[in-house]
Amino acid sequence: MNHWQLPHRYDFDGRCVRYGKLGDGPPLVVVHGTPWSSFNLRHLIHRLANHYSVYFYDLLGYGQSCTTTGDVSLGVQNQVLDSLLSHWGLENPIILGHDFGGATVLRTHLLNQRAFSKMILIDPVALSPWGSAFFRHVHQYQEAFAGLPDYIHQAVVQAYVQTAAVEPLDDETLQGIIAPWSGEQGKIAFYRQMSQADSNYTDEVEPNYSTITVPTLILWGREDSWIPVERGETLQAMIPGSKLKIIDGAGHLVIEERPEQLCQAIMEFVG
Repeated sequence: MNHWQLPHRYDFDGRCVRYGKLGDGPPLVVVHGTPWSSFNLRHLIHRLANHYSVYFYDLLGYGQSCTTTGDVSLGVQNQVLDSLLSHWGLENPIILGHDFGGATVLRTHLLNQRAFSKMILIDPVALSPWGSAFFRHVHQYQEAFAGLPDYIHQAVVQAYVQTAAVEPLDDETLQGIIAPWSGEQGKIAFYRQMSQADSNYTDEVEPNYSTITVPTLILWGREDSWIPVERGETLQAMIPGSKLKIIDGAGHLVIEERPEQLCQAIMEFVG
């Protein structure tokens, strides 16, 4: 059973964003991707909380945050993060983003002009083209997918998320991923976030990657089948002074598969 709970609530334009904080030290913010939630960053959160005050939350439309109708695209997620940073009173934290979370971090830095002391990007959605054939299919037929019987929908979600990992995910992890997307509202929310995915949101900031001066670490699962490691090499070349570390034996869901190696690389980077 998934006991991961976010105890605090923040209202963003009348929509609930759930968040938590763990540890005591310099501030470090973590941002998850899609179709994940802060639950999938729990291994990193617990380890990093031994040294930092770790702030974590569920993106709007994900996990324990509001999943009802509305904009849940990358176009709103940087606004949410910017607003949360003000709510938390953080002016120059270390920040970490995985997948869409990486795109959200980059957009918040470049569009909202938020200062970060260091950035860690894990298999980020950062360069076009992105989005699987499944993404594109859902974009075209969202209503049909939202009408699937629950047992078929659950099988679809389970099969889809498993492709992000090299080895089979254990039952606890699978249930933690699937739970927010279950039930009628969760099912609609799952296909909504896919239908709103648009590479224009990364195209908008990609030309500005060369202006980034924040020390940046890029981490990548060597066997990532969702976003090939070559994209990490390209991104590293675009961000001046950035470092790329490739994690062996892991796919796109490296945050679940190799948290120890990730944490070691992060601690070496942030000092």
